[in-house]
Formats: sequence, structure tokens, C-alpha cells
Amino acid sequence: MRMLRRARSIAVLGFLLAGGVGIISSTQTWLTVHRSDAGDPLAVPGADAIALLAPLSLAALALGAALAIAGVVLRYVIAALGAGAALVLTIGTIPLLADPPLSAVASTVTEATGLAGERTVEGIVDRIEPSTWPVVAVICWLVLFLASVFVLTTARRWKAGARRYRAASATHDHTSGPLDPVDSWDELSHGADPTN
Repeated sequence: MRMLRRARSIAVLGFLLAGGVGIISSTQTWLTVHRSDAGDPLAVPGADAIALLAPLSLAALALGAALAIAGVVLRYVIAALGAGAALVLTIGTIPLLADPPLSAVASTVTEATGLAGERTVEGIVDRIEPSTWPVVAVICWLVLFLASVFVLTTARRWKAGARRYRAASATHDHTSGPLDPVDSWDELSHGADPTN
């Protein structure tokens, strides 16, 4: 029961944590390319290894912020989008953990050497060594997926949002006395005509 009282905070924290670490990791070295031509090793940042890393991490951050004030229906939409992003990122990251494909480093090798083409790049690359960042990222994608599932299973039972996010529905009772200028303005804001 206590967890349900904090459900919104837990879910938002999960989205923000995964998105934040994803953004940070996109600038860190995910792969190191050891060259067969005796050149210096090349560092491949996460954003180069996985093209969708930075955009989907930013999306997770935005979804987390939106989740903080979302209504019931929007919570389900956000959860579905978060789970989808987690799956796409996981599918992109897992191959980098053990045997990274040449395609993950090709652009970095081409930029550093000026040589292009799959066979040429393959001739330059001796081996590709992953860092710990892909492992950290997979853990974050798992957190994002679990946070999304948590939202899907608990969203209907969350406490209602703060009163400031709901439109006031009360209107002035004309029998209680005359309206002053502030009351008249409030009546207009609520859709009522204070001149009747």
C-alpha cells in the first residue's frame, strides 16, 4: 500500500534515471577499436555505436517529466512508449556486449583514417573491445522497461494530481450577494456569464 502512495514518484524516477544515464553514456567510450595497422586505438562513443541512443534517452527523460503530471489515459500511452524505447535500446545494445559488429565502429574508423568500405575497414580493425558502458546501459534499459510495466499495472490506482492541475468547476451563487470585479473575472474564467 505504501508503494502505491509513492507509485508516481517511483515511476518518474525510473524514467528519469534511465534517460539521464542514457544521455551521459552517449558521450562515453563504449567500444575501443584496436587497429591492425599499428595506429592508435580508436574510442567509439555510445552515440556513434548506436544511432538511436541519444534521441531515445532524451525521449525517456521527456516521458518521465510528462508522467509527473499526466492523467490516467496519458499514463498508459507514456508507459507503452517507454517500454518500446527500452526494447529498441536493448536490442541495439546487447550485440555490443560480447562480439561488437563492425558496423558499430565503421563510421569512427572511416572518420579517423579517411578509408571507407566494409572490406577496407575490416582490414584496419584488428579487434573491438567493449567497455563497461554497454552493460550499464542494458541495466538502465531494464529499469526503464520495469518502470513502464509498473505504470501499466498501477496507473489507475495513483492518487489524483494536485488541485492546481484541475479546472475549478464551482460557480458563484448569485443569491449570496453582488459580484465584485474579481468574482466577475472568475465567473468568466469558469465559462459563466456574470451579467445574467
